[in-house]
Amino acid sequence: MICENRDTASSLKYIQDFQPENVDISHLRILLYGPIGAGKSSFINSVSNVVRRRMTCPALVSSSVQSGHSFTKKFQTHKIRRGQGNPRTFYPFVFNDIMGLEDGEGEGVQAEDLKLALKGHVKEGYKFNPVSSLSNDNADYNSAPSLDDRVHVLVCVLSAAYAKVKESILQKMTNIREEASNLGIPQMAIITNIDQACEETEMDLKNVYKSKHLKMKMKDFSAAVGIPLNCIFPVKNYSEEIELNDNVDALILSALRPMIDFGDDFTDTM
Repeated sequence: MICENRDTASSLKYIQDFQPENVDISHLRILLYGPIGAGKSSFINSVSNVVRRRMTCPALVSSSVQSGHSFTKKFQTHKIRRGQGNPRTFYPFVFNDIMGLEDGEGEGVQAEDLKLALKGHVKEGYKFNPVSSLSNDNADYNSAPSLDDRVHVLVCVLSAAYAKVKESILQKMTNIREEASNLGIPQMAIITNIDQACEETEMDLKNVYKSKHLKMKMKDFSAAVGIPLNCIFPVKNYSEEIELNDNVDALILSALRPMIDFGDDFTDTM
């Protein structure tokens, strides 16, 4: 079941009070990856809405993926601001939004670029090239990444509205996951668009864990991408809402809290 308001308030306070355990790190870095149109940028905006307690838009989002290509073209770090006014302060966790994975060779973000990003070698603003990956003699290559530059938790973003993920995209995901595993980086997944995939949840988000259809979707995704079922979290991103919604907030927080916990645990090993 979705958390009650008291649990949602507790999770929100936990996140608002969070500070990394490792004093050598100023923020956790959360890297989102997945197929185009899965809702990576929308999830960042949704997190910002929930923790800032108002509607925000730190990450630009396209309302259509009809072109078949990723809207996000550059390696971007999104910080979430605390409160209002000056001086500006930010929460000690950041999100990296990247170009989406696409079907076939020479399409979408290169898996090799994602592997470099995991290690902190990709500089802010690097424009992804679907045909070739970043080389170590490129100006956008960070040859001496700090602990803050490295990724602390890797999050796969998939849409429940997909019939299935194409085999070539799954292979790219597998390559990225293997590299993250070699580096010891914790991994999890979020399943977006749960309201579009199931009439039960479209009518009432509180039905999310009662839906047999969504449960089967999560099992299928778990088998396809190799992420354990207890590390896959269903969410509904803010998309058409103009005000905050308690049930949307509860699902976003239920995914965000383990992201922060997993990443913080990993920093203890760095």
